[in-house]
Amino acid sequence: MKESNYKEIVAEILINIGSVKFSFDNPFILTSGQKSPVYVDCRKIISFINERNKILDYAIEYLDEKKIAFDLIAGGETAGIPYAAFLSERFQKKMIYVRKKPKGFGKDQQIEGNYEKGQKVILIEDLATDGSSKVIFIEAIRRLGLKVSDIFVIFYYDIFDINKTSLMNLDVNIHSLCTWKNIINVVSQKKLFSEKDIDNLKIFLNDPEGWRQKNE
Repeated sequence: MKESNYKEIVAEILINIGSVKFSFDNPFILTSGQKSPVYVDCRKIISFINERNKILDYAIEYLDEKKIAFDLIAGGETAGIPYAAFLSERFQKKMIYVRKKPKGFGKDQQIEGNYEKGQKVILIEDLATDGSSKVIFIEAIRRLGLKVSDIFVIFYYDIFDINKTSLMNLDVNIHSLCTWKNIINVVSQKKLFSEKDIDNLKIFLNDPEGWRQKNE
């Protein structure tokens, strides 16, 4: 499994099915509140069976090769839940899911499913920008006496300084199948946009804060 190959195959899949959207004149606002000329919506993958299965194959191969051990697969509300379910079935491992906050009635639970204290969890999400949105899930999992040190996503922006986010204090690793750099490579190779727009994307990739200051 050559890293450069599968990463760019996944990047091309995301572009082809419309999971990656570009907007150069009117930037998107990400979950983190920051501007971006691209928006990635990995939730669309669930509707494309062949592409979904290929991505799941790569996910399983990646996790096996990295020897990432876990007892439970946790899906983050809401986009991470279907991917956690797919992987739970493939690995034949138990699954739980984590809400962004307790549901507010009944048992007021934030985590659903069966688990035992001390079990190791891998958190599954569709994507991560700077990783800060995962803090709520990690803290909720650990409050129940479960262990979590790995987050797996299909797409990771990987352009923000993680040392400046709240995730850095939680001692977790982010694993992904595809990053912003792979999207740029495919867009450049396929010449999907003008050189000016591709250069604009490269500027954002190399210096997102500088790009934002120029695009206020």
